[in-house]
Formats: sequence, structure tokens, C-alpha cells
Amino acid sequence: MSIVIMVGQLILGLSILVILHELGHFLAARAFGIKVEKFYLFFDAWNFSLFKFNYKGVEYGVGWLPLGGYVKIAGMIDESMDTEQLAGPPQPWEFRSKPAWQRLIVMLGGITVNIILGILIFWVLTIKYGESYTPNSEVQYGIVPGKIGLRIGLLPGDKITAINGKKVIRFEELTGTEVILGNTDLTVKRGDQILHVRVPGNLINDLSDMKIDDFISRLPRLKFAIDTVVPHSYANTAGLLKGDSITAVNGVKIQFFDQLQSELKKYEDKKATLEIKRNDVVSQVITDVNKDGALGFKDGRTGIGAKFIEPAQKKLTFGFFGSFPRGATKAWGTFTDNAKGLGKVFKGEVKFNKAVSGPVAIATMFGSHIDWIRFWSLVGFLSMVLALTNLLPIPALDGGHALFLIIEMIKGKPLSDKFLERAQIVGFVILITLMVFVFGNDIVKQIVKK
Repeated sequence: MSIVIMVGQLILGLSILVILHELGHFLAARAFGIKVEKFYLFFDAWNFSLFKFNYKGVEYGVGWLPLGGYVKIAGMIDESMDTEQLAGPPQPWEFRSKPAWQRLIVMLGGITVNIILGILIFWVLTIKYGESYTPNSEVQYGIVPGKIGLRIGLLPGDKITAINGKKVIRFEELTGTEVILGNTDLTVKRGDQILHVRVPGNLINDLSDMKIDDFISRLPRLKFAIDTVVPHSYANTAGLLKGDSITAVNGVKIQFFDQLQSELKKYEDKKATLEIKRNDVVSQVITDVNKDGALGFKDGRTGIGAKFIEPAQKKLTFGFFGSFPRGATKAWGTFTDNAKGLGKVFKGEVKFNKAVSGPVAIATMFGSHIDWIRFWSLVGFLSMVLALTNLLPIPALDGGHALFLIIEMIKGKPLSDKFLERAQIVGFVILITLMVFVFGNDIVKQIVKK
């Protein structure tokens, strides 16, 4: 059932994005009196569609090949490669008959709608939910670095006070894009020392195969107590109860949950002596530790749930109009952050296979249960990514068409139909190759994680 929910959310999210993107082209074309022959969600390859109908001279339908969608505009060389119409003289309702500036607006219509949609989604989310964050000043015990964080020099308990010299206000900034994109200087307070730790520019290469917690945990370092004990687990057999505090593992004092995890890791598939504090009475118990360093079962499942003493979050509300600039800033930040990430790929700092995600990865982002906040946040994010992707000057993408139109405007005459046909074929081959690569890359990543 969880797979059905993930796939369902993926199809719904992408359908919304594709339909609205193509609607941008459709409305712009109709505004300039250009005839639109087809409007399709997904591709009707070899003229096979799951559903279609005609309305006012336009064929609307759903294709069987879920690789996007398209509008077929009369008198335009596009992915349909239908050039028969171009053999005759130009008609006033055709794309090719219109001035270059009008055709450019038509080609940028989809991108424009994606940007507007992204801003709208983030605006509405900000109106409804505001913003919640953990003040960095309230984090008493510092951070919990993962294996990547440890590798670059961070230690448990470090307090990161500034990023590139700018004071950290929100704890969440530590796992934000400014840090994740790398080449970042972290000002670290370690005891009485002030240190500087450099985040490498290729951090994304490592994170693509791991989780953000393998860099820095999204939660700060926290004290804890046992909140739940799983029946028949090692913890249950040892006699642990809800409300117990684990204060030591084999004589090593424990204050924080990450300390418990790291100490138990040393005794995988062995026994360990735990010092337990219960109602101010300290006692010791002996327990088995599973292969993942947890008090669960042989198969690695955990046996206890922890209750954390978390710092209070701060919530901001902005009102209807005040939320707009916040939403627009979030949307534009998504666009620019992805552009910076793409720039790192071109510079060679980040491997292409580490930077891209396809349908499988996106489906896992939606998750195996319905969370509408996450759903719409991801749709808003993907809308801005789709806008950026379509701006790339690749033939067959909107950016490729726009580039040829700009060249035409500079030259003062259009490029030849033969050149545009060949460019379209090259672009289509590039896109199919990229799609196959991205899909395969997704599958490989999922196998590696398992």
C-alpha cells in the first residue's frame, strides 16, 4: 500500500506541474491568435492515447508514456516532428507567421507559469503555517555530526555560531543549502576555543548516497529518557521501563542520546552492562546488543523509543500580504540554489550522477503516507526546478527554442527549417538519454542504500 501512495502522489504532483506548464504555452499561443491542435498530459507516442476528446478544434487527451506532456502548436517544429504542415505556405494562425518576440513569449509561457505556481504555493503555505524554527541561541549542547561531519573536523557538542562570517540565527541553517553546497566556512565554538571548519565543495557527492544526518543531525544534541520499550526486545528482556534514564554503558558515563548510540555500537552482537536511573535509584542491568548497536532484535530493529528534552521552537506569522515576500523569497531561493548546484556540476565539483534525481527518488521524497504540507512543499520545489530545467539551452526544451528565437532576433531572419528539424532530433535524443540515465541512476542509488 505504501508504494501505491508514493506512486499516486508522484503522478498527482507531476500531473499538476505538467498540465499547468503546458497551459502556459497554450494561453500564450491563444493570446496571439495561434492555433493549438493538441493539449496532452503525457505523450501519445505512435498516436496511442488513454483518453481524448475534441473541444473547439483542440484535441485534449492523456497519453500512455508518462514522460511529461505537450501542446502541439500549428506551424511549429516540436517534439511531434510533424513537418507536413510546414510544406505549405505560412498561414496567419500559425506559429511561424508571428513575430519573433511573440513566439518567444509563447515558448517562455510554461516556465513563467511554473515560477508563478512555485511562488503561489510557498505564499499559501506561509499564510497557513507561518514559519517555525529552533533558535540557535537555545541549543545548549551543540550538534551531533554524522560520519561526514566527523570527517571534515566537526565533533559532538560543537556549537556552530556563524556561516561564512554571518551569525547563525536558526539551527536549521546548519543543514541549509548555503552549507550543503559547500565551500563554506563554519565558525565553531568548542569549549573555550573558536575554530573554523571548512565544508568542501563536493559535499553533495557524499550526501547523495547518504542522509543529511550523516553530515549534521537535524536535531541538536539532546538529553533523553526512555519513552517506549518494544515487547520481546532485548531492552524488554533486560527489564528497562518507560521513564528510565540510561546513565552509563560498561562504566562510560552517558548524558546524551548520541553518546548512547556510539557506545552501544562498540558492543554489536555482544552483551553490555547498562547503568539505569529509575526514580532516583541507580541500578545495573545486562543486555544483549544487536548488530546495529541497538537494544532491539537480531534483525537490527530497535527496542526503545526516546523522549527528548528539546529546545522551544519559535513560530513566526506574517499575515496575508506579509507572507507574499516570504513565499517569493523561498521560491526564488529554490531556483537559485538549484542553479548553483548545476553550476557545480559544470565546474566538475559535483558528479552528475550524484546531483540528479529522477522519478524513483522523487517518489520516495513524497513518502509512503499522505502529508499535504510535504506534498505541496515538494510540488512548489519541483515547479521551480522544472522552470530551471526548461531554461537550459537544449534543443527540444523551451530554453532551446528560446535560444534559437533570440538568435533569429539578433540576425534579423529565422534559422532554416532543416536546421531546426535536426536540432529537434538531437535534443530529443539527448533528453531520452538523460531520462534513461536518471531512471537507472535512481535504481542504482536505491540498491546501494539497501
